[in-house]
Amino acid sequence: MDIKKEVNGTALTLKLIGRLDTLAAADFDKLLDEVLDNVEDLTLDCTDLAYVASSGLRTFLKAQKRMNKQGRMVLRHVNEAVSEVLAMTGFDDLLTIEK
Repeated sequence: MDIKKEVNGTALTLKLIGRLDTLAAADFDKLLDEVLDNVEDLTLDCTDLAYVASSGLRTFLKAQKRMNKQGRMVLRHVNEAVSEVLAMTGFDDLLTIEK
């Protein structure tokens, strides 16, 4: 999975490209730990996210919990396949998702 970062003050957008599988989720989790200090508005752009595994869902939840303490997090442009996974697992009730 590739990740493109865009910083604008205390806002951070991460564009997720490819598959958020078990291996990618570990790298993504590590990246989030490195970049979330001083971030108040986190956007995960899922336009090009083709797949998310359970480990990726766990990473989303961990990031959401952290951002609840320091600001907000939103998943944006979630495609139908990823949206179905979020709905089937109940994560659509735990995460803020914008079309």
